[in-house]
Amino acid sequence: MTHSAKSCMERPRKKGAKWTNFHIAPDEKIEMFELDYDGKRDRWNGFDAATYARVIERYEARDEARRKYLKEQQLKKLEEKNNKQNGEGEVSDDDEDNDALKVDEAKVDESKQMDFAKVEKRVRTTGGGSTGTVRNLRIREDTAKYLLNLDVNSAYYDPKTRSMREDPLPDADPNEKFYGGDNQYRVSGQALEFKKLNIHAWEAFEKGQDIHMQAAPSQAELLYKNFKVIKDKLKSQMKDAIMEKYGNAATEEVLPKELLLGQSEKQVEYDRAGRVVKGMETSLPKSKYEEDVYINNHTSVWGSWWKDHQWGYKCCKQTIRNSYCTGAAGIEAAEEAADLMKANVARKAASEEMPAPTEEKRLATWGTDIPDDLVLDQKKLDDALKKEDKRRKEEKDERKRKYNVKWDDKVTLEEMEAYRMKKIHNDDPMKDFLH
Repeated sequence: MTHSAKSCMERPRKKGAKWTNFHIAPDEKIEMFELDYDGKRDRWNGFDAATYARVIERYEARDEARRKYLKEQQLKKLEEKNNKQNGEGEVSDDDEDNDALKVDEAKVDESKQMDFAKVEKRVRTTGGGSTGTVRNLRIREDTAKYLLNLDVNSAYYDPKTRSMREDPLPDADPNEKFYGGDNQYRVSGQALEFKKLNIHAWEAFEKGQDIHMQAAPSQAELLYKNFKVIKDKLKSQMKDAIMEKYGNAATEEVLPKELLLGQSEKQVEYDRAGRVVKGMETSLPKSKYEEDVYINNHTSVWGSWWKDHQWGYKCCKQTIRNSYCTGAAGIEAAEEAADLMKANVARKAASEEMPAPTEEKRLATWGTDIPDDLVLDQKKLDDALKKEDKRRKEEKDERKRKYNVKWDDKVTLEEMEAYRMKKIHNDDPMKDFLH
């Protein structure tokens, strides 16, 4: 068993099967599948076609009942027609009813015959061979999508849904090709409007509006139309408000004289204090900052003092906005600090103008310059020159070098001088004429 009696979803019996010995259910079978790459991605994996036979049987029973009902109605009308021979009017009414029934059947037959998108085929089912409907998604004369480009790496074609999303011929002339992939139709025509309608329905539902595209499509479409009308109306109102406030430079409207001349004929009376008594009252412009609010014991607002490209407080001449006011003592301390800084800068500038004399030491860098106080032994220098010549010859001819070579890492002054004299400089124009 794969579940306990408590978690069973079946209706419990009054008496168990082991006592009544009826309807003994077989053990549950758990199937384990080891599918490959294609098997895991098969959309019809696990589908039982036998379950669809019930749906087909139900629809066939409904059609059979409909045909039986129509046949009974026709027989009833015929019996009434034979029994009643009273007048032509009644006969004509019955004829009209029969004609209406015939017309309905003719309409049904005509719709079946004229529906080119449907093809009646035999569908194999477990309940027996029944007639089903298979829809064709293209006309026979049209070229199939997978035959437009036979390249293996071209657009992917799904045979089950008969869809090809990408363009099979991207390099072809757009004026000549008639098919550019299913995605081309999704972003054009009514498909794009339907996508916008869906997006509007989702956004409206997230904002708390009772709207559902599948449950009430007419309501969703009507709300979307009203939304577009209201949106256009708001846009036009905003445009009119902006043009009314700032004007429209594209039109040739005459500006008022108040704006052109900066004066008007309106009379305004003031009192001795400068307040408006009568006429147009002037309103002071309000800023977004709080006015006349002093923080941290300051007696002036921030920005009332400016020095050296910095804003500050006028009461204490500080440039830090959240600082505490120090008053006159802070101003004196700031001035003393500024004077001390100026004195230090001047002293440093004076010391840099008169540098102290430094004695240049001549270092003995072999191969470049030779100090004047260098004393060399002439005999040792000649031996070192000969030894250097011998070493150079051994470098040129590897065969003359012996196996056991004695090496001494001690270098004398004469050997360094010999190496410097024998060294060839690449930038020396006379290097080819030395030896």
